[in-house]
Amino acid sequence: MLDMPTPKMVKTNGIDMAVYEAGPKDGVPVVFCHGFPELAFSWRYQIKALADAGFHVLAPDQRGYGLTSRPEKIEDYDMQHLTDDLAGMLDAFGIDKAVFAGHDWGGMVVWQMAIYQPKRVAGVIGVNTPFLPRPPIDPIMGMRAMYGENMYIVYFQKPGVADALLAKDAGKTFRFFMRKGGPTAAEYAKLPQEQRNLELVHALQSDESLWPGELVMPKEELQFFIDTFEKTGFTGGINWYRNFTRNWTQSGTMEQRVHVPGLMIMAEDDVVLSPAMADGMERFVPDLEKVLIKKCGHWTQQEHPEETSAAMIAWLKKRFAK
Repeated sequence: MLDMPTPKMVKTNGIDMAVYEAGPKDGVPVVFCHGFPELAFSWRYQIKALADAGFHVLAPDQRGYGLTSRPEKIEDYDMQHLTDDLAGMLDAFGIDKAVFAGHDWGGMVVWQMAIYQPKRVAGVIGVNTPFLPRPPIDPIMGMRAMYGENMYIVYFQKPGVADALLAKDAGKTFRFFMRKGGPTAAEYAKLPQEQRNLELVHALQSDESLWPGELVMPKEELQFFIDTFEKTGFTGGINWYRNFTRNWTQSGTMEQRVHVPGLMIMAEDDVVLSPAMADGMERFVPDLEKVLIKKCGHWTQQEHPEETSAAMIAWLKKRFAK
C-alpha cells in the first residue's frame, strides 16, 4: 500500500485496531494520530522519516476509520473512548509511555491524552491543532451562535445527514477537502463574514471548477482515501464531532494543564486552525516549543512532509534521545 507497513490488528478497549508499525523496537515510541477525513496513511511520510531516524513508530487507523472497528453508538466515540483506545494500543505493544503526535482531530486527541491518560504520555506534538482548554460554555452552542447552523461542525450534529452527503460521491468529497494553494490567511481575513462561516459541506456541493487551489497529493495517493471511505463511509469520523458536548460535560473537573513537553507545529495559511489559536498556549503547556511552517495550508504533514518530519525529529532528539 504505497510505501506503508503492513498493518497489525490489535485488541484494545473492546475494538480491533489496525496499527502500522515501523522503526526499531528499542527506539523512543512515537504514536501518530490522524484527523478527519483521514487515516494512518496521512502520516506515510513521517512514518518512514521517523523510523529511519531510529524512532519506534505506531500509526493507528483510529476508532471508526479504515480497517479499525466502527461501533454503532454515537457515545462510543467520546474522548474517553478515543484516549482509552490509545492506552490499550500501547498495552498491546508492551509500551509504557509514548510521545503522541496528532493533526486536526488527532491533535485534539493527543493533547487530551495528557489530560485523560497522563501516565502513558511522555510528550505531545500538535500539528496545526493547539491545546484548547475547556470553554466556559457548550462548544456546539458557541459555534452555532458564532457561525450559524451551516458551519460544518454544527451541521455534523444531525445524525445521518452529512454522512450521506459526503458518501454520495467520495471522490468529489476528497477532491474538495484535500487541496492546497487556496487563499492565504491574509486573503481569507479580507473575505466578507458570510464567506468565513466555514460552511464546508455547502461549498462541497458547488461546481468543482470553482474550487481554489490544487490537490495536495498525487491522484494515486488520493485514490487510497477514496477507496477506503467508499467501503467504510464517513459516519465513524463524524461521530467524533457529535461528542463535543458530551466531552465538554464530562471534562468539567479535569485540570486543564499538560505536564509533559510539547511541540506545536503551526501552518501559516491554515484558515481553520490558524497559528493565532496557539497564542497563550504556554499557560496550559508550560514546557512548549513552537515551529511555524510558512506557505502551508491545513494538510501540513502531507503538504510539507519534509519540513514537518524535520521539525519533529529535531525536537524528539533534543528532548527524548536515549
